[in-house]
Amino acid sequence: MKKIILLLVLLVTVTITNAQTSTGESLTDGNFNKWSIEFAGGFNKPQKPMKYYTSTISPYVVDLGVRYMLNNKFGFKADFGYNSFQEQKNTTPFDTKYYRFDIQGVANLGRIMNFESWTKTIGLLGHTGFGAAYFEDKNSSLNDRVINFIIGVTGQVKLSNKLVLTGDFSTIMNAFQRYTYDAAAVTTEKGFNGVLFNGTIGLTLYLGKKEKHADWVTLTDNEIIAQRERIDNLEKMLIDSDKDGVADYLDLEPNTIAGLMVDSKGRAVDLNNNGIPDELEDYLKKTYSNKSSAPISDSESITKLVNGGYVAAYFDFNKSTPTDSSMDGINFVLNYLKNNPSASVEITGYADEIGNALYNEKLAIERANSVKDILLKAKIAAERINVISGGVDTSVDKDSATARKLVRRVTFKIKE
Repeated sequence: MKKIILLLVLLVTVTITNAQTSTGESLTDGNFNKWSIEFAGGFNKPQKPMKYYTSTISPYVVDLGVRYMLNNKFGFKADFGYNSFQEQKNTTPFDTKYYRFDIQGVANLGRIMNFESWTKTIGLLGHTGFGAAYFEDKNSSLNDRVINFIIGVTGQVKLSNKLVLTGDFSTIMNAFQRYTYDAAAVTTEKGFNGVLFNGTIGLTLYLGKKEKHADWVTLTDNEIIAQRERIDNLEKMLIDSDKDGVADYLDLEPNTIAGLMVDSKGRAVDLNNNGIPDELEDYLKKTYSNKSSAPISDSESITKLVNGGYVAAYFDFNKSTPTDSSMDGINFVLNYLKNNPSASVEITGYADEIGNALYNEKLAIERANSVKDILLKAKIAAERINVISGGVDTSVDKDSATARKLVRRVTFKIKE
């Protein structure tokens, strides 16, 4: 009786836990397989009622089942079992058969106990339920019909995403069993008077097109997923690629030279609006513009800054003549070429997206040639100047008039 009470308490506990999980957790939609087919065979040991004896481990048991998982922790299965009982050596011979059909609840103990924290190939299932059974003796034509209660545990070893090796131990208790398992006597006990132990080894085949079955997936609460997404988004928003103290999502100039003073939008400060950051402009004037020659280190620094696009000439809409403020940038390049006779320059012209594409291609090259003419008139040899068209610059929002000003430009690339 104590065993029966303990089993019933376990069954109730599993049922309550299942109900709490179903209402208390919001699991993500399962992108996993839920159906499986189970086949197993092994040995049995009837405990009571018995008059004679079977072998200590008696052959044999065959079990077939179909299982469906509601989620990765709980499910149901229907299974059919066949047991054969035969006498132990040197005892009265008998040959009885036991057929059963059960509907059981299944608990994935491996997921409930977080096996995934230490293994991805070993699992454990618990199962319990009720069914009906038919018992017969081939020799005497004696038969019996009983109600049964079954409970057991199934160890799992995952061979692949579709196939699992299983080992199961189950206890079956029969209610209102009239005859002993050896069909040698009538029993007078009432209630769950039959006890049978089964041990089997088998295979489980997972059905479905998904990669994994519910037995092996770990689901996450929707709220946790949402929190992770928010944290990920915040981390992305706080990325500061150019290390100017302004996060990229606020930075209108995400490639500012390290160390330059920027405004709240991440733009290098350019109070005279000549297209050259003020700090860079001061550096160039102090270290280069007023000298007939410059240290190699300074020349290399200036070349790097010019080639990086920090010195440029800008143009008004549909114009090929540089704006007045752009002349400072052209002068820096001119002074460098004068002080470095072996250097040459590549001039690239760009246009914004407004207007006909072919026209803009032509406008881009006209802008580059306009700057070239300025350098030629300043007595820079033509063979030191190469002009190319960068065409239409699509890197900014074409609906923004302010942004389009940034791409109507000529850039320089100094070559030694």
